[in-house]
Amino acid sequence: MKSLRIGIIGAGLAGISAARALASRAHTVTLFDKSRGSGGRMSSKRTEAGELDMGAQYFTARDPRFRRELQRWLDAGWAAEWTPSLYRYDEQGLTASPDEQRRYVGVPRMTGLSRQLLEGLTFNSGVRITDLQRDDEALWHLQDEHDRRYGPFDRILLAVPAPQAVTLLHDAPSLAQAAAQVRVAPCWTLALSFAEPLAIDMDACFVRTGPLDWISRHLSKPQRFGADSWIIQSNAAWAAQHENADPAFVRETLTGAFAEVVDTPLPAPSQSLVHRWLYARSVSPCDWGALAAPDLGLYVCGDWCLSGRIEGAWLSGLQAADSVV
Repeated sequence: MKSLRIGIIGAGLAGISAARALASRAHTVTLFDKSRGSGGRMSSKRTEAGELDMGAQYFTARDPRFRRELQRWLDAGWAAEWTPSLYRYDEQGLTASPDEQRRYVGVPRMTGLSRQLLEGLTFNSGVRITDLQRDDEALWHLQDEHDRRYGPFDRILLAVPAPQAVTLLHDAPSLAQAAAQVRVAPCWTLALSFAEPLAIDMDACFVRTGPLDWISRHLSKPQRFGADSWIIQSNAAWAAQHENADPAFVRETLTGAFAEVVDTPLPAPSQSLVHRWLYARSVSPCDWGALAAPDLGLYVCGDWCLSGRIEGAWLSGLQAADSVV
């Protein structure tokens, strides 16, 4: 097969997975992402208290293909296993809840992994693609929010959340209709940093009552430094009910819920950050793997196409790349 010019919109793990697979087959790949960085929901933020993981907190590996890829990351020092002191909080209170699940994180932060994987690839950050246009020669051109154009491309691959994919799929109504069926839920994330470490044995906690879903101590992860910081994430139902809430209300509510879980008075934080993920997780992930309109040279992938997990994003990108070639 001749070398193809391929444009990939979205530099999360699905887009990067597809890009690496296609580049390894001698195709010319160009990645675009609206954010200044990479990794999608595997996001970290530089703060005065350290680099904090504000998105996905960890990932797991079940599929043999992904486990092989993970081993390569571990050997290269791009990822590490995380073994937190795990708890659960529900109507009965807070209890230790160890399990056999192996959990992994990017190092020295979650985005560190995506940055390593982008090495050698052409990546345009801070570019929000707003339209796809196909010319008379069946070549694709991209247009951004400032009316700048990119291309031509022989193939286009979308690796963005389902609602964002729908807006770009006007030339492929069948793909747009499929993506429109996917329900995606929001999430609020609160990061609290303290000058002195909290006297709490817990490293991470699944919360099953109230507005929260997850709590983790940032410094319990490998190669994390800085102040004693805690990542507190809401559950999908609460976030949907308060999707457009004032950040101050979110901060107060989630801080109060955190204090209730750990059952201890909290000192004034030295830093607090609130972030809303509008497309945080798929409510009911599909098992499509990827979507394709080969006659148009248009393809779609993402964690929402397969399991909803980080592992699913990687595998979906691989399947999309296979579909392209």
